[in-house]
Amino acid sequence: MLIKQKLGADTAMVQTTSPADFEDAFRDFGSRGFKLIFAHGFEYTDTALKVAKLFPDTTFVVTSGSGSSANLASLSFRIEEAAYVLGVLAGGVSNSGVIGAVGGIQLPSIRFTFDGYQRGFLATRPDGRILISYIGNFEDVGAAKEAALAQVSQGADLLYHEADAAGLGVFQAAAQSHIYAFGSNRNQNSVMPDTILASAATDIPDSFLKIATEVRDGKFHPAMIEYGMKEGMVKVEYNERLVQTVPKSAVDRANAAVQDIIAGKITFPPVPQGN
Repeated sequence: MLIKQKLGADTAMVQTTSPADFEDAFRDFGSRGFKLIFAHGFEYTDTALKVAKLFPDTTFVVTSGSGSSANLASLSFRIEEAAYVLGVLAGGVSNSGVIGAVGGIQLPSIRFTFDGYQRGFLATRPDGRILISYIGNFEDVGAAKEAALAQVSQGADLLYHEADAAGLGVFQAAAQSHIYAFGSNRNQNSVMPDTILASAATDIPDSFLKIATEVRDGKFHPAMIEYGMKEGMVKVEYNERLVQTVPKSAVDRANAAVQDIIAGKITFPPVPQGN
């Protein structure tokens, strides 16, 4: 909708329900003459690589994809940068020196994000400890809550998730335990405004608009693309009301970490491709 509004483009969307639908959806858009097709999720990569060969005048973009070609790009977000900053913030807020993280499936990208969170925390609290649990799916709110409560029972007083819809259970556990939690991948502060202190957010609409503008202007070059804080596509979004309740020094250190990441003073290994 942002691309339609800003560029006056004709747009269409389809929600696929299974991998069997992927190729039909790509072929339909390609045959209808769409010049740019976004597929949101690494699972589309193989099909996109196959179909892109049939529509050389169409640009394909797969988020979190694992490959590229002459007219296909994979777009990843360095969410681990924001996770690092949340870890720094947690280090200045935690009273116990123990924090928790709950993931859905143990994918490389999720482990990588938790690594960033841990790095940021230990940079501020070298003697700290992080508890990490995986529930094996991205939908089971109850399992995520149970895992988070188990971490709280071991002393965790800040919780983070990479569990998609199941992350609600982590927020519920934090609220029940009267501690703060962090949102992920988008600004989730409004989901539980009395519990979520900040969120690690990606700006998918603006990133898609940037690519669409470059495609329109003939300046887009398909490749393995990474957007992060330097490009303004990854951010830490504070819950402005709650952040007033934590030590100012903790927020200052987190903000300083943002600037260090943008300046290249804090670096991260390459993002794992494919998941």
